[in-house]
Amino acid sequence: MDIYLKYILIGLTIALPIGAITVEMIKQGLKNGFIHGWAVGLGGMTIDLTLIVVLYFGGASVLSLPYIQIPLWLIGAGFLAYLGYDSIRNADKDITPADSKTQKSFFATYRNGLLVAISPGNLVFWVSVFGAVLASSYDTRQQGGFVIAACGILSGILAHDIVLLSIVSVTRKVMSRQAIKIVSIIAGLLLIGFALYFVYQFVLALMPYLRS
Repeated sequence: MDIYLKYILIGLTIALPIGAITVEMIKQGLKNGFIHGWAVGLGGMTIDLTLIVVLYFGGASVLSLPYIQIPLWLIGAGFLAYLGYDSIRNADKDITPADSKTQKSFFATYRNGLLVAISPGNLVFWVSVFGAVLASSYDTRQQGGFVIAACGILSGILAHDIVLLSIVSVTRKVMSRQAIKIVSIIAGLLLIGFALYFVYQFVLALMPYLRS
């Protein structure tokens, strides 16, 4: 139980900094309500869970290879740039009043969470953190330690998402359509900013190979 609680706190700490997934969650939560904001978070956690399974079965060595990680910077940049552009272009569309039922597909926002979560930053985190946890579990011969740690971190991230989106849902009720539109545009610009950062990291990672 102590291990589980410890990793819940780690999960909360990881989720607190504002990143691309948080931006997309807030935007969808304001435009379409709690469920659609949460769908983005579930999409992100699906990628997290997939990486945990891959690491558990020994995939860390493959995922840490430069020629696997470097292309992901560019792929992630492409996904984020697309979502940012779409957020700005459709800033005044798909806004559902708080007292109305949204027509937007749950799967569409879940897919956005998947796209945002496919990034090298996410990959590096799981390889580094869970690589260490997995090694520790093997050393102590406690095969369940890795699973408990994984469940704890995912529970912490889930708790953060629920609290954040509960606040967003309350805020949504007092925001005008114009205010939500402005937030959507700002979210789009932030996602494009993350995309440009990914391109920058891609170039930095590629430079040593271009010089050789």
